[in-house]
Amino acid sequence: VVLGRDCHVGTGVSLSHALIGDRVNFKPGARIGQSGFGWALNHSGVDNGRHQRIPQLGRVLIGDDVEIGANATVDRGSGPDTTIGAGTVLDNHCLIAHNVQIGRRCVMAGFSGVAGSGILEDDVIVGARVSVLGHLRVGAKTIVMAGSQVTKSFPAGLRLSGVPAQEHRQYLREQATLRRLAQQQDLDASSATAGQGAIASSRSDKGDTKDG
Repeated sequence: VVLGRDCHVGTGVSLSHALIGDRVNFKPGARIGQSGFGWALNHSGVDNGRHQRIPQLGRVLIGDDVEIGANATVDRGSGPDTTIGAGTVLDNHCLIAHNVQIGRRCVMAGFSGVAGSGILEDDVIVGARVSVLGHLRVGAKTIVMAGSQVTKSFPAGLRLSGVPAQEHRQYLREQATLRRLAQQQDLDASSATAGQGAIASSRSDKGDTKDG
């Protein structure tokens, strides 16, 4: 580990296989440089069917003025390095998997994660509980709304939301359409129920007339 100047390392932080810039703030419990989630699966029954860990030979490179939140984890690369650009802020409980590249001045809110080999370009903002699937690229200055799941790559400058994530305006249009459909179904069901009630009442009236 190489630690730059004026860094702050909170209680319970672990640092391994990392080159760290100046003025980096690690909040309590952050885990930097542990091995990534790399396994060769074994379903053949050979060697008692045990899965084999793939060695993680890369590092974590963290730029200047980065903040890593409490209990956030940044895995080292499997061969390429995991990188976090200068000025980036990760909230508590964020997960950065192996080989991920995060650009400069990115912001990730709590419980968000980027899967292996994902890329966030400069100035990307990620809301809480967002997941970015592996090997995807999110373009510079894109905003990903809370709770979204990014399942494909996107160019720069968009606002994304939903599961799967899409452009926010399209997401709002689809939600409005679904609401209108649901309201129409409720009206149709109410009308059908009222019609059935009227028929039943008419039959009852005819029966009363015959009895009279």
